[in-house]
Amino acid sequence: MTSDFRTIGVAIGPKRLEGSLFLPQEPRGLIIFAHGSGSSRFSPRNRYVAERLVAQGFACLLYDLLTAEEGEYRRNVFDIPLLGARVVEAIAWAGVESDASGLSIGLFGASTGAAAALTAAADEPSVAAVVSRGGRPDLAGDALRRVKAPTLLIVGGLDYGVIELNRSAQQLLGCRNRLDIVPGATHLFEEPGTLESVVERATEWFTQYLGAVCD
Repeated sequence: MTSDFRTIGVAIGPKRLEGSLFLPQEPRGLIIFAHGSGSSRFSPRNRYVAERLVAQGFACLLYDLLTAEEGEYRRNVFDIPLLGARVVEAIAWAGVESDASGLSIGLFGASTGAAAALTAAADEPSVAAVVSRGGRPDLAGDALRRVKAPTLLIVGGLDYGVIELNRSAQQLLGCRNRLDIVPGATHLFEEPGTLESVVERATEWFTQYLGAVCD
């Protein structure tokens, strides 16, 4: 992370989900991350994206959607209604937490976390924008029709199958949306320069919908 920020350990909701809130000076919005199956708040890819967003003036919240005990049961990892409810808990927490309250809310979801983010956005009108990285938005099902927040779907050009699933999900979105395909990228965006491309696209989207560009 950049040096010009504060890190606050947090516990969210009745389950006391563990997380970290990264606060730059005068944040222009708060981006809540929803990680994918088998991942956590320590995901190196999500932390890289968060680092770059913090450098652009956005606060970022990375947290575990499941407790350690819950994560042992694979059915929980793919329980989109449960995960979506946990994202809603984080949004509610952010609304009353003194250092993050009052900020515009954006959601960044990866893999199955994208479905959780979109499910939460369908129920929370306070969400101003959603970005999906290599996501499975199709798993959000009928909730896609109720999403009002502008949504950016980012998929790797070599992530065959997932591209088609994103296109199908896009047809159900009634909100402003866009599908961006990153050339040469596979599902995890491990190829040189591809994750940087994700950051650039996400930064542009959040800048447009969460607040004005900083001077």
